[in-house]
Amino acid sequence: MNKKSCRALVAALLCAAAPVLADDLEKGKEINGTCAACHGEFGQGGKKGEYPRIGGQRAGYIEDQLRSFRSRTRINIPMFPYTQERELPDEDIKAVAAYLASVELPTKMPTFTGNEDALTKLLMADKVMIIPRAEGDVENGKAIFQKQCHTCHAKNGRGRGKFPMLVGQYTNYLKRQMDLYIKGDRPHDEEGKTGILNTLQEKDLHDILAYLTTLQEPTE
Repeated sequence: MNKKSCRALVAALLCAAAPVLADDLEKGKEINGTCAACHGEFGQGGKKGEYPRIGGQRAGYIEDQLRSFRSRTRINIPMFPYTQERELPDEDIKAVAAYLASVELPTKMPTFTGNEDALTKLLMADKVMIIPRAEGDVENGKAIFQKQCHTCHAKNGRGRGKFPMLVGQYTNYLKRQMDLYIKGDRPHDEEGKTGILNTLQEKDLHDILAYLTTLQEPTE
């Protein structure tokens, strides 16, 4: 097969795959209608962190946590009815995770052109995720994060693989999860062993959270 034929074949395969991806995202969006009752239409979560932001979160992490809820290895009573296999099989987990990962939540208020109607303006504004700066020693938080946390969560706080993005998450929610890890109510790694958070002081935890709130903008 010559190069021209190879390029044509690749193009054909990509075109054939595109509708499948679009269908998966559409399916994921439909499934997210159930999630939206708590997490918001765009997965932006609760304004005070009572429900976490899941829009723009890593697909691998969402899949992993939904399976953990379903198997009850992560205890969250409200999630049980929605994640049992009869309610959310693996193919649906993948679809909704892919959809949520594709959602973009800007960190600045939009600039309107003047052609938008009132509803469009409202929807554009609703998607904005601006996490208030948390108090703490940002430099200390940065030093701890870059030394202890970057292996899983990346230096920019946007996560790796099935480890979550922390940037743009509600501070109250993150602190609540930290406390659960420290108490052992939520395992901090696959083996369920004591995590690095147990070695840190309370002030250090707040400093890490303060640092994370300075990382609003997407970075590579």
